[in-house]
Amino acid sequence: MKKILITGGAGYIGSKLVNKLLDLNYKVTVVDILKFSSKSINHLFNNKNFKFIKGDVRNYKLISKLVKSNEFIIPLAALVGAPLCAKNKREAISTNLESIKLMMKIISRKNKIIYLTTNSGYGIGKINKYCDEESPLNPISLYGRTKVDAEKIIMRFNNSIGFRLATVFGYSYRMRTDLLVNNFVFNAIKYKKLTIYEPHFRRNFIHINDVVDGIIYAIQNFNSLKSNVYNLGLSSANITKHMLAKKIKKQLKYLKIIIVKNRKDPDQRDYYVSNKKIERKGFKAKTSVENGIRELIDVFSYSNEKIINNY
Repeated sequence: MKKILITGGAGYIGSKLVNKLLDLNYKVTVVDILKFSSKSINHLFNNKNFKFIKGDVRNYKLISKLVKSNEFIIPLAALVGAPLCAKNKREAISTNLESIKLMMKIISRKNKIIYLTTNSGYGIGKINKYCDEESPLNPISLYGRTKVDAEKIIMRFNNSIGFRLATVFGYSYRMRTDLLVNNFVFNAIKYKKLTIYEPHFRRNFIHINDVVDGIIYAIQNFNSLKSNVYNLGLSSANITKHMLAKKIKKQLKYLKIIIVKNRKDPDQRDYYVSNKKIERKGFKAKTSVENGIRELIDVFSYSNEKIINNY
């Protein structure tokens, strides 16, 4: 039975991933400081293959012990998103980057790492050109820089796979409404209007279930994927912010889309991304943006769950 360590396993991606891994009968250990709440993993505490440790990834002694007793390491613990990192610079650097340096001192040949970073590392792409894994990295935010630097350190280790994620959307046990699709749908329902700056800005998107399936695919096909970085996104979801808003309006007819001409978006990312490299290796994301929007409309319409955002 494969033993998997996930740091930050109570978070947005982590809580969904842990659930699926336990369904597939893996042994999973989660380390998390529970900055927000334990609600996302409470339903797992009675699972015999699940072990939870409330702890900090910057604790060398703790991480050393856990890395040695697990084969797969999936380091998700991080301050996520540009606004949060800008507000907590020192903590962002120590959690997103220094903890990775620490972990890499302990790693041995028996370990296998799957690392998730962001394709916001591409910054501003060229018009009419897709960013692929060879494109120069030019992260705009501190968040992007810490993740890009951590990826470089991890990828020096042969037994590692890097996934540069498109903007993730969809429901999770630890819900986030700062992610673009989630945010647009949340605001569309709450205010019945969307105010958009720089509507031509382009992004690639991926549903959280496809992210989880991509990680599981990497665990199960580790040797054929290792020592490589892959963009992980839905190829049909390279769209502008305005196109995304129009997809939401198709399902929420009452929605008013207001485009503001002379204001800058604080997030200056603008690129289309190619996912061909991972698709050639046999994995393809498949949940459409439309299905994700439908799911989110139901979640935000019927749930009275209080969402604690990280920004």
